[in-house]
Amino acid sequence: MCSDSTRRTAIIGAGIAGLACGRALEAADRPVTLFDKARGAGGRMSSRRLPDAVLDLGAQFLSVRDATFRHAVENWRKAGCIAPWPDSLWSAEAGSWQRHEDDLERLCGTPSMSAVTRHLAEGLTIEAETRIERLEGSAGHWQLVDERGTHHGPFDRVVIATPSPQAHALVAPHDATLAEACKTVIQRPCWAAWALFDEPLPALPGVDDDWQAVRLNDPRLRFVVRNQLKPGRQGQGESLSLLANLAWSETRLEDSEETVVEALLDAFQQALPAGLRLPEPSALGAHRWRYAQPDVFAGGEAVNLDYRLSASGLALCGDGWRGPRIEDAWLSGHHLGETLVAKSP
Repeated sequence: MCSDSTRRTAIIGAGIAGLACGRALEAADRPVTLFDKARGAGGRMSSRRLPDAVLDLGAQFLSVRDATFRHAVENWRKAGCIAPWPDSLWSAEAGSWQRHEDDLERLCGTPSMSAVTRHLAEGLTIEAETRIERLEGSAGHWQLVDERGTHHGPFDRVVIATPSPQAHALVAPHDATLAEACKTVIQRPCWAAWALFDEPLPALPGVDDDWQAVRLNDPRLRFVVRNQLKPGRQGQGESLSLLANLAWSETRLEDSEETVVEALLDAFQQALPAGLRLPEPSALGAHRWRYAQPDVFAGGEAVNLDYRLSASGLALCGDGWRGPRIEDAWLSGHHLGETLVAKSP
């Protein structure tokens, strides 16, 4: 077994929480390897790259409330991977549009939300396209088994930074306490659609020509974003991301992409002032986030509220342990990483 100063940690899930945990460990020279089923890091901050456009289909921006997170965000800003957005935010109901104004600063990745997670991933060891299906072993000697039957390890500790249902499947055979904790976190689904246009959207009376995003009061659709008006995307054509309401997504979870896109575009069309029509889309698509946002946060002691750590060497972090924002997910992983460093001097 490795000595305390070189204890090896595996992190399953290379979204913002897993990356934050990995960076805290790496900064203290603790060996860490991240595993993710996707082609790269990012999780719900991933972006879709098409030949003619970059689309954000998950998180659209982040905001800052916590001082520790603010320090991290300032470093991202200095690195050039984040910038203020939007400065033209609107609310719409029954065809009436009003400017949305508040004191909250919002920022997004540039040239995509995934720029932030790519920045965090620099220098970390990440095994991409590796779906971990089960754990074998016990405290201090964990093996990770992927979908091909390949064993990875041994690791002294395993951090699981995935949605609670996926985390439950991994920890249930080994740790009843962590498994029960996972059951307290409900992760709700969300459909996200996208549309490309060869023509610009129609001008809206009384609304900025370059409006960037709009909140909607519609049972189907909650938020629409013009991707080409995000920082670093000048030059790409008109493109929309359309984020569905969580309750609607839940009832339509098994619908086809075509049905979802049609419904969400229709909802946006109905949000336009009377007499205005969307141009004909040149391309359409949708992405289903089966575990998009925590709805019920896990309870626990104040000293251990935003992650879970077991004597077995298994740990849990992510937005479900703290709150639905990017800030919450980052803080959960960061705090866990700091605790793991403190426990292995």
